[in-house]
Amino acid sequence: MTEVKIVQVSEKDLPELIAISRETFADTFGKDNSPEDMAKFLDENYNEDKLGGEMATPGSFFYFLKVDGEVAGYLKLDVDDAQNEEVDPNGLEIERIYLRKSFQHRGLGKQLFEFAEEKGREWSKSVLWLGVWEHNENAKNFYASRGLTRFSEHVFVLGDDRQTDFLLKKALV
Repeated sequence: MTEVKIVQVSEKDLPELIAISRETFADTFGKDNSPEDMAKFLDENYNEDKLGGEMATPGSFFYFLKVDGEVAGYLKLDVDDAQNEEVDPNGLEIERIYLRKSFQHRGLGKQLFEFAEEKGREWSKSVLWLGVWEHNENAKNFYASRGLTRFSEHVFVLGDDRQTDFLLKKALV
């Protein structure tokens, strides 16, 4: 029987967080972006200083999803001042939700999303929100099936390329 666990990432896990962050982001967006922009983004955003700083930020929480002990994916949640936009003072932002390719299409993304919803309710948050790249059809469909609707957009810079993320939200009741 397969064992699936979601565990909070600790400081000792930073090297593994860096590795899965770089791997899953490149796998998800590499084919749609230039190698130069991808390399610049990965080097600037998924390094020890940057991710270590994010881990130390009050209101930011990282979680690994482990399948039979192997890290299959991860989740980053932000509350309060750690949120990237002023969407709702009582909001919960899913900043990152990624699975390794070999673990996709098994319902694990749904488990991470439901975990985020549970955390939002546990923390008495009223709104769950996130940003998704306008061209990521799989993710947009997944979030629509989870009840999120578009309310705005913002610019996301990948390397030197300015892209558009749609902002989606849903009420947590």
